[in-house]
Amino acid sequence: MAKELPERNQMDAAYMWHLEDIYPTEEAFEKDFEKASALVGEAEKHQGRVHEAPMEAVEAYFESSKAISRLYSYAFMKKDEDNGNTASVAREGKVMSLYVRMESAWAFLEPELLKMDEETLKALAEDDKYADYSVFLSDILRRKPHTLSAAEEQLLSAAGEVLAAPEEIFSMFNDVDAPFPEVTNEEGESQELSHAGYGVLIRSGDERVRHEAYESMMGTYGKFASTVAAMYAGHVKGDLFRMRARKYSSCREMALDRNQIPEKVYDSLIHAVRGAIPALNRVLEIRRKRMGLEKLHLWDLYAPLLEDCKMEMDYETAYKTVIEALSPLGKDYTDLLKKAHDEGWIDVYPNRNKRSGAYSSDAWGVHPYVLLNQTDDLESCSTIAHEMGHALHTWHSEKHQPYPKSGYSLFVAEVASTTNEVLLTRYLMNRFRNDRKRTAFLCNQFIESFRTTVFRQTLFAEFEYAAHTLAEKGEPLTKENLGQLHWDLNKAYYGGACEMDDAIRSEWMRIPHFYSSFYVYVYATGYCAAVAIADRILKEGQEAVEGYKRFLSAGSSVPPIEALKYAGVDMMDESTVASALKVFEETVDTLEEALG
Repeated sequence: MAKELPERNQMDAAYMWHLEDIYPTEEAFEKDFEKASALVGEAEKHQGRVHEAPMEAVEAYFESSKAISRLYSYAFMKKDEDNGNTASVAREGKVMSLYVRMESAWAFLEPELLKMDEETLKALAEDDKYADYSVFLSDILRRKPHTLSAAEEQLLSAAGEVLAAPEEIFSMFNDVDAPFPEVTNEEGESQELSHAGYGVLIRSGDERVRHEAYESMMGTYGKFASTVAAMYAGHVKGDLFRMRARKYSSCREMALDRNQIPEKVYDSLIHAVRGAIPALNRVLEIRRKRMGLEKLHLWDLYAPLLEDCKMEMDYETAYKTVIEALSPLGKDYTDLLKKAHDEGWIDVYPNRNKRSGAYSSDAWGVHPYVLLNQTDDLESCSTIAHEMGHALHTWHSEKHQPYPKSGYSLFVAEVASTTNEVLLTRYLMNRFRNDRKRTAFLCNQFIESFRTTVFRQTLFAEFEYAAHTLAEKGEPLTKENLGQLHWDLNKAYYGGACEMDDAIRSEWMRIPHFYSSFYVYVYATGYCAAVAIADRILKEGQEAVEGYKRFLSAGSSVPPIEALKYAGVDMMDESTVASALKVFEETVDTLEEALG
């Protein structure tokens, strides 16, 4: 009999997040919704008159934004805990419509500010009385060449809900409607394939199980290749529309400019990672030999190298391990981890129609939240460390910065999370340093983190850059050329050690992050930065910790490149990525030695 996921109402409340901390009742939500709607309605009294009282208009805009942000966080998370709940889906749609209405209603703000005398605007940005809004005003001036007229901005904002449709359609297909088959697990039992379950099956020590899981997962997407390709092509066309409207030379330039990241950082990452592919192939050859395989296939990449050293742990054990591993960050940091565990910040286990994967979400004025899909292994332990890194980054930023400066850019979003992961790995490697078997196991885990976070995400970064470039040249995005592009990249990265198979042509279709364009590269840059930060914390102690917490608390008060310098990392220096990849090579050496 197939093992089915429980319904949401069957879950243990002790392991569910407490969204009632945001809104205890539906009436409370509706009351705030009405207030937010009224605030949006007040935008019209400022239209055409921003020059008369510019800071009144700016303050009113941020009041609207703050009111809607909490509504959206609640609605978004409420839907994600059960995508099959039609009331939750409708609530999120209702809030999304209000958000689009707000953006449309306030679309005049930036163009009208830019019509003002530039020196006057600069003076307002430098006035201590308006310090909360200094970054907002300075950024408007920086983006002046890409800002449209008031009418054009309003039209572009109004199109936001339509342009977001491909992502929403993919989300519903991916999390609810995708007809995954049943597969046979290691015990010979039939179970329903799911995203969370696939993560377990593909790591099976039984080649039959992981091969079946791989073929079943890729085969499911392959059956809908034309549909998913159309979804993604629609998303990319939306990027092209925005890019051309805002007069950028490419979609990548537009995406990176939001965070003030030079395109050189993206290109340097790809160049450095491509240069380290021989080291990747070396560790894959170690894997092939250790597993006793004549040929290594892509479905073999996640299997355990040491089958009697799985390091399984339940959620409570994993959480305590994370707290111990992150103790170098200080008691104040670990106290927050305990608070999150005890006070309902975290939604732990999978249930039917729950969103796959894991993430952290903020709720301004309350506390961050974390969604998990716990599977009681070392990877889930790492996921706890990762997502709590996001959560406590948000906590520090919101504590030390006003709302207009509390958000941090995508470029640094993955640094805190992966710093936690690296500290966890280093803690475990030190704990078992005299145990060759566990040393080998942990080395392999660290290597796998590099492979999946630096090599794999850089491969994905190449994919979406190439896909957007094709579209910018006027070439259609089809299941054939997208599938071939993904196959070619996998051949370049893994072909020196792995057999290629046609099923990999479908893998790109199951990557939700492709609907957040030019985001995946920050996993790779963030991991490289995290290796440097963790090493500094462990070697230099309190001084490095203080610099790191200054980074966590910076929000958007400074550009992300500058914020990282607080933690002792300069991402404009190409040696940062190169030094991280050197650690990868050294870890491969240690693995080889430990395996004997």
